[in-house]
Amino acid sequence: MSGATYPAFANCHSHAFHRALRGRAGGSDFWGWSDGMYRVAQVLDPDLYFRLARAAYAEMALAGIGAVGEFHYLHHDRGGVPYAEPNAMAEAVIAAAWEVGLRICLLDTCYLRAGFDGEEPAPAQLRFVHPDAEAWAIGAAELAARHADNPAVVIGAAIHSVRAVDEASLSTVASALPEAPLHVHVSEQPAENAACLAATGRTPVQLLADAGVWSPRTTAVHATHLSDEDVRTLGNSGGYVCFCPTTEAELADGIGPSLALRTAGARLTLGSDSNTVIDMFAEARGLAMHERLGSGVRDGWSAEALWQAATSDGAASLGFGGLGGFELSRSVRTAGADEPLWAASAADVVPPGGLDPDWVRAELEAAIAEVWGRL
Repeated sequence: MSGATYPAFANCHSHAFHRALRGRAGGSDFWGWSDGMYRVAQVLDPDLYFRLARAAYAEMALAGIGAVGEFHYLHHDRGGVPYAEPNAMAEAVIAAAWEVGLRICLLDTCYLRAGFDGEEPAPAQLRFVHPDAEAWAIGAAELAARHADNPAVVIGAAIHSVRAVDEASLSTVASALPEAPLHVHVSEQPAENAACLAATGRTPVQLLADAGVWSPRTTAVHATHLSDEDVRTLGNSGGYVCFCPTTEAELADGIGPSLALRTAGARLTLGSDSNTVIDMFAEARGLAMHERLGSGVRDGWSAEALWQAATSDGAASLGFGGLGGFELSRSVRTAGADEPLWAASAADVVPPGGLDPDWVRAELEAAIAEVWGRL
């Protein structure tokens, strides 16, 4: 196994600043956990965001990841005041990825409201919010034009969720960057589905379908609570569904119908989301093992299908082709294994040249200490 080269992973869903929450965030459910996330978001400025993202992306590079899809919604200064450079926070994470040699699909995320009833955003959410979808689209287009000639950077669009973007604005977001990847959080929590049904009479998937969101370039993220009709809709679109098994387990999101979606025609991809774990071997095994827990059978996901989800399909969902490769070292985890996907961990990846694991550890410690020192 030592010396063999494996295809680099595509990490299709990341919130880099959530890395500061690893081992610290509490809350009895997703909504309680989000309170800690909002606190961290309040203390970041472009310089600290750059340092934290650079360290998190370096950890990804050490784990064999070649590209990251950064679901970026931390747009403004405190109180929602735009920076003098409106895309300062986006540029910080793009620069962070560039510095450690990671390709990045910056998914510029539209976030307009706090809920279906038009509630005013809480103070902690003001940094995410644009006044309307048209204002967001102008900023996204400017960012895309600025990086159009950089093959290591893709600027895509994202709808944060149906609770954060009103129905009338969904099509504006979907059409803002018509050739670019389009991602959306969907049906992550039962409460989201219930609120959407109460407000619109439709599931989030069906609401997004009516707005023309689903297409071969669209990725539904999480999709852990779907109806049979939702599964058919996503499958028929020919697009992608990104599961983040370690986060979905850590946040008690539930187990999504990955095999049903694949059978219906969707292409599956993987992400680290909250970065509680940065290990695509764990995400791939988690996808298969969650399905086993739900179905009671073991043969739903082959290693070949998992590699495809974790590499080529994931890269395509971010607008990239091949991502290169990595080598694995010999270890007690892989001893006796003939398929590393079932045995290896991120710790078994041979570090790429020019990236010192001790430096990455020290940078993570320093950046996270500064985040928590500001709270």
